[in-house]
Amino acid sequence: MAITIISNGEFNRDTCAAKKAAHQGPVIITDRGKPAHVLLSIEEYHKLTGSQASIVELLAMPSTLEIKFEAERAVITPRNVYLS
Repeated sequence: MAITIISNGEFNRDTCAAKKAAHQGPVIITDRGKPAHVLLSIEEYHKLTGSQASIVELLAMPSTLEIKFEAERAVITPRNVYLS
């Protein structure tokens, strides 16, 4: 995993390069020479936070054919309504 360090000015001039570098590892963005922000790919972010991708994110992925999803049947029980 490569760590890339860029200045805030470089980030503003070439955001695309920073996003590409984030696929290789974290990108540290400095402000006046001091680390201020870190840019991560969404995969690395999920690894760090331990969060699961939502069903919407999973369905948007190219590998959605491999996902097995079986929804549980909803049970709806009618009840009386009193309008008094």
